[in-house]
Amino acid sequence: MSKRRLVSFDWAMKRLLRSKANYEVLEGFLGELLKEDITILEVLESESNKEDKYDKSNRVDLKVETGAKEIIIIEVQYDREFDYFQRILYGVSKTITEHIVESDPYYKVRKVISVNILYFDLGKGKDYVYKGLTVFRGLHHNDMLMLNPKQEQIYKTARIADIYPEYYLIKINQFDDIARDTLDEWIYFFKKGEIKDEFKARGLGKAKAVLDIMKLSEKERRLYEKHVDNLHYQASMFHSTYEVGESDGMKKGKEEGKKEGLIEGKKEGLIEGKKVGLIEGKTDVAIKLLDILDDKVISEKTGLSLDEVKRLRHNKPG
Repeated sequence: MSKRRLVSFDWAMKRLLRSKANYEVLEGFLGELLKEDITILEVLESESNKEDKYDKSNRVDLKVETGAKEIIIIEVQYDREFDYFQRILYGVSKTITEHIVESDPYYKVRKVISVNILYFDLGKGKDYVYKGLTVFRGLHHNDMLMLNPKQEQIYKTARIADIYPEYYLIKINQFDDIARDTLDEWIYFFKKGEIKDEFKARGLGKAKAVLDIMKLSEKERRLYEKHVDNLHYQASMFHSTYEVGESDGMKKGKEEGKKEGLIEGKKEGLIEGKKVGLIEGKTDVAIKLLDILDDKVISEKTGLSLDEVKRLRHNKPG
């Protein structure tokens, strides 16, 4: 395995991969995901194009136009959002309206592909890569509606799904670290920040060279280190909730103990109250850590049993 330190993909999207000289990296990743050759014409204006010295957002997006005149939105997201499904729908819809002229007929609506690299759990499912398409099925015959011959000439396809937006969700934390194919090699890099020497996926060879930290200028290296510090800060904030939760649990336990002590005895009530408060406090902390730590680590950090943590994960909303 290569031991060279590589910058994270989100930081590369923000700083390095907007250069035409580095399009090969994005083309490689998109080619492995979409299972076709991708040529990027240009990087289009998007939210993360705008630099902000105060920016500590854990979301980075990149919008590109391909040689097939499709628009691909690539987004890396760290923070959990319950309404993320609606947000990607809004982003795609906004992109469609931004790239059509008022006088154009509707058949000139651009195909938009939304690629989402997620470092939090979204929805409920066993896989780590999901694809969303739009299809129309008959309610009586269960047949799939297709384009007619004239429409096929216009759209250069027979499938209606090919002219509607596509959505890809890559759930990084769900990946089991085993690269079974070339797409998995990319996902391994997203999760581990490493590219093994035996990896053959398109674009990874270029990524090894472009994303090598040692090849950054001194200024870029300082900026990257600041970015990493920000991520560490966010992680520390999550870990800090454990101590706060335990303290709150003790306080709540004392309050409950006093109330129960009036009836059954102050000593027994205080002990029982502390237990209840500690459990509730630890449970609150465990819920906050579900999206950034695995069950075993959460169990060790909070003192909850592994079964209790698994039950919380099973029952959590989202």
